[in-house]
Amino acid sequence: MMDEAKVTTQFSPEMERIAEQRARERAKAARWDIDVAAFFFSILILVIILMFQGTGIEFVGPVAICGLVMGWLVGWSKGKQKYKRFYDEELSKLEQESEEGTVWERLKKQIKEELEEELG
Repeated sequence: MMDEAKVTTQFSPEMERIAEQRARERAKAARWDIDVAAFFFSILILVIILMFQGTGIEFVGPVAICGLVMGWLVGWSKGKQKYKRFYDEELSKLEQESEEGTVWERLKKQIKEELEEELG
């Protein structure tokens, strides 16, 4: 827990907000991966089989609802886990981009000074 506090204090609030937004978008997309889709498909197949076997709707309905709730919970928990990882990745990317930006700014300044010396 202490390491997380150290990491977040190094960045400006704007960088944290950008990292949070990017991580949230990536986590939303990763939430519904192939595992969750296969689970929903298997629930659909189970419901269809039960209906063709003549099982009453009073049993098939709760099975379908429980399957949908379980699939949603699995997707939600995967998204939550991946959000934490994506957030750390985005912060490190932003840190690297800001360092590269400062190097780039120094390089541009150096080139500008050299051009002024040659022309001036």
